[in-house]
Amino acid sequence: MRLDRLFWLYPVLLAAACDVGPDYEKPAVQTPTAFKEAGTWQQAEPADTVERGAWWKVFHDATLDKLEEQIALSNQNVKSYEAAYRQAQALTDEARAGWFPTVSLNGSDTRSATGKSGTKSASAYASSLNASWTADVWGRIGRTVESNEAKAEASAADLAGVQLSAQTTLATDYLDLRWQDEQITTLRLIAEANRKLAEIEKSRYDAGTDGKQAWLAAQQNLDAAEATLSNAQITREQLEHAIATLIGTPASQIAVPKSGVPSHVPHIPAQIPSNLLQQRPDIASAERAVAAANADIGVATAAWFPTFSFDASYGYSAAILPRLLQSPYSLWSFGPTVAETLFDAGNREATIEAARAGYDQTVATYRQTALTAFQEVEDDLSSLHHLTDQVQQQQSNLEHARAAQDIVEAQQKVGTSAVSDVLTARITRLKAQQSWQIAQQQRYETTVALIEALGGTWTTGTVENKKE
Repeated sequence: MRLDRLFWLYPVLLAAACDVGPDYEKPAVQTPTAFKEAGTWQQAEPADTVERGAWWKVFHDATLDKLEEQIALSNQNVKSYEAAYRQAQALTDEARAGWFPTVSLNGSDTRSATGKSGTKSASAYASSLNASWTADVWGRIGRTVESNEAKAEASAADLAGVQLSAQTTLATDYLDLRWQDEQITTLRLIAEANRKLAEIEKSRYDAGTDGKQAWLAAQQNLDAAEATLSNAQITREQLEHAIATLIGTPASQIAVPKSGVPSHVPHIPAQIPSNLLQQRPDIASAERAVAAANADIGVATAAWFPTFSFDASYGYSAAILPRLLQSPYSLWSFGPTVAETLFDAGNREATIEAARAGYDQTVATYRQTALTAFQEVEDDLSSLHHLTDQVQQQQSNLEHARAAQDIVEAQQKVGTSAVSDVLTARITRLKAQQSWQIAQQQRYETTVALIEALGGTWTTGTVENKKE
């Protein structure tokens, strides 16, 4: 069939155009109806006063709020993913451009000479407007756009994920720093009490009223207390450096002043598991990767079919440049082109099989990501449940140690207990206080971890533990 006749068949082909390859259907994920470890939790009133995106505000700490606001502005990992998202958007726009014709303008100035001496010369001027367009009969461009759109959405989810990770890491480091300050205060008191006790034992040894073993044991306790204090101070400084890096500031240029810990552990939502599939950025990214891989199958399948393109041009030629557009010599051309690969030794079939395998891989990754998310929520709910009990147990232990210290101090006032007994009771109480602080710190850390596991935002309100 002549190509000029094929042009008249093109409207029919366009009307019958279709997107080859499978239409996307979201893969099913085995989803539990409820989180098992949320059994001891009950629904409370929604926290409507809390901004949905700024989840860290539930801690009611102004310094933390200011630090978190710098994540999106200065964190370099976030900036990197933001640039990747913009790149993905640009690639989508690039793919969409394939639906439209390409138009170009050309001009030429040609000089020629004839004869042995080149005495006869001539000039030729020409200009032309050219257009070419490839019809998306089989949906190759459409599937490419579909794939790139899904990849851009996956990139947006990746950006949200890295931003959430930076936010939760910052919150954890900040809360750890606050609790580290509390522990440093306690450890200093422990070291001071051990120092006084070591001095008493040294005096007894010098006076010959007690053996050297008691003095050496007291000195060992002092050394251990001071070493623990030094380690706590190192940890505090490292946390401060980590916070600086997270907000895009050199570690030497930030100092977080000592302040109290947030007054309470916030209650967070016990959602239904199906909500997790919509809120977790990593799950959203994995699902969009599945959609992109599905569209890639269509792109690969379209290679089996012929391509239909149209080229047109219109222009003028003249011997004198000022008369170019008035020249009677106009040139034009128009015609369709059909291209089809007849033999490629199985290349296209292999490409399709690779695309299908890639799709299967993304489906498995998506489902595994969802399963891991369910596990993380269950783990954090379980940890919070037991940490709540542990905090209460440590609180009870602290109260008993405080009561025992009060008794010894009262006995010392009436002369029935020695100063060393008071110091020993004080050290016991301070160690119980430190254990309570560590349990509280772990509870705050797990609270932040649960917020991250739930996707960093929620719409179902807050929850509270029945035991509190």
